[in-house]
Formats: sequence, C-alpha cells, structure tokens
Amino acid sequence: MTGAARPAVVAVVGPTAAGKSALSLHLARALGGEVVNADSMQLYRGMDIGTAKLRPAERAGVPHHVLDIWDVTEPASVAEYQRLARAAVDDIAARGRVPILVGGSGLYVRAVLEEFEFPGTDPALRLRLEQELEAAGPAALYERLRAVDPAAADRILPGNGRRIVRALEVVELTGRPFAAALPPPRPHYDAVQLGVDLDSTALDERIAARVDLMWAAGLVDETRGLVDAGLATGRTASRALGYQQVLRFLRGEGTEQDAYAETVRATRRFVRRQRSWFRRDPRIGWLDAARADLVDAALDAIRLGRLGWPAAGSEVRR
Repeated sequence: MTGAARPAVVAVVGPTAAGKSALSLHLARALGGEVVNADSMQLYRGMDIGTAKLRPAERAGVPHHVLDIWDVTEPASVAEYQRLARAAVDDIAARGRVPILVGGSGLYVRAVLEEFEFPGTDPALRLRLEQELEAAGPAALYERLRAVDPAAADRILPGNGRRIVRALEVVELTGRPFAAALPPPRPHYDAVQLGVDLDSTALDERIAARVDLMWAAGLVDETRGLVDAGLATGRTASRALGYQQVLRFLRGEGTEQDAYAETVRATRRFVRRQRSWFRRDPRIGWLDAARADLVDAALDAIRLGRLGWPAAGSEVRR
C-alpha cells in the first residue's frame, strides 16, 4: 500500500489439523480481530465438512471473511482471491479491528502479505496444456515439469494438474523457472506470522481423527450432493482432499473404506508438503500446538514488539 499507513496483520499458518482455527478464535477475541480465510478450498460454497469449515455457530461471534465465494465449477484464481482478501483486510483495519489471516494454503498467504504480481497468461498455450492434461493425465506433465524446472516440481503435488499446467505455462512464456518468474518477497502489509505445528506422530493421529469426524458428519452425502452442483467437473474443487477420494468411490472406483483410507494417506502427504513450504520462510515464528500456554505464547509474540514485518531468521521459541 502507498500513501497511507499499512494495516498490521496477524497471520496464523501451518499444516492441516494443527489447530489454526481454534487459535485464531482465541486471538481474535483477545485482540479485537476478525478472521480472513486463507484456505483455498474453503472458498467453495457447499464444501464444508471436507474442508473443516467452521459453522457460524462455531465461530464464537468472530466475523469471518472470504469464505464461500465460488461455485464448485469455478477454477481457482489466486489473483481474484488476492483482490478479495486484501479488500477484507483493508476494511477490517479501517474499522479499527485486527485482521487475522488464517490458513494452510501457502501461496494464498503470500499473495496477501507480499507485493505479489502474477505472471501473465496465454489463453492458447493454457488451452494446449490443459488438453494435454486431459489426454495424458498429470503424471506425464509432471515429469516434463521435473525435467525443465525441478525446483517447481518439488513444490507441487504430482497429482495437482492445475498447478502443473500453470508452472509449465509460466516456464514456456518467460523462458525462466517458475520460481524465478515470481518476485522476491517484499511486504505489502506489516505482519507477524505465527506457525502452529505438532510432532509428526501426534499430527498423524489428529489427521486420522479428523477424517473420522468428517465421515461421521456426512462427507459422503455432502459430496454426493455437490455432484449435482457440478463438483465432478470442477477443475479445482474436484481435487480437494476427501472429495477427490469420495468422488472415486461414487464412480465405483473402490470401496468407501478405500476412499476413507486414501483420504488419511493423502492428507498426511499433503501435510508434509505444507511443512516444507512454510518451514522455508524464516519470517514465520513457530509454536508447538500441544503446549498448554499456546494462546498466551502467541499473544506474547504479538505484543512483544513483533507486530511488524519480522526480521529474517527471527523465531518464536517453543
């Protein structure tokens, strides 16, 4: 932002099931804050159970922003998300409240907090790559990406066809690796970034319990209802964890137990990728989600002079 003081943002990030939502509610109540969503799949209407979206009654009176903005047939757009999330941050700050950015989608967090302009696109090139994805599947394009830009391949799940296509498009358009086409980090907002995580064994157990709860809450029925809304044709939404696996089951590709077990396995793999993304950023101060004084430790980190863009290498001690 230029010409005015930048709002100060608290970001709560980290892997799936680590406890970001619960911590954000405590921080919002303590700081007079409102939550801005940074979970890419909570942007979709109707995808509630599988994304662990807090129901209004579970939000403890804390306003939540940038949820339920797209139909399940709409492809994700980080640029559009950036516009909406920054508008929410600016509005919250203008009302004298504290914006609390919460989520595990690293690119979406970065798109809000940093001066982040997206490389251009070429409709003809994008169409050609998407046709190749449709014909050959993501594995073939992923191997091509690994050959031309191994660093980008390391950061993208092999099954994430949408992101593979985007990375290949940028490489072809710019002649440079995907990461090189993105700007070095410069803050758009003053921010303190708090990461919450757990020991791997404890987090694996929490993931299994979370999937149990999703199944008990009716994930299969929710997915079945979203099929009528076009979920199976949604290029982004159909690949969401849990929904992707249930869709296979509904198509007769395996049993419901297979879908459940693969959701647990896929979520654990995804968590490893999330950790890799966030742990590379030295500006994130990490807190053990299992500590009894988690909320107090997070508030101390914010109050003790860290509400500002943290210096590289600084951290919150466990």
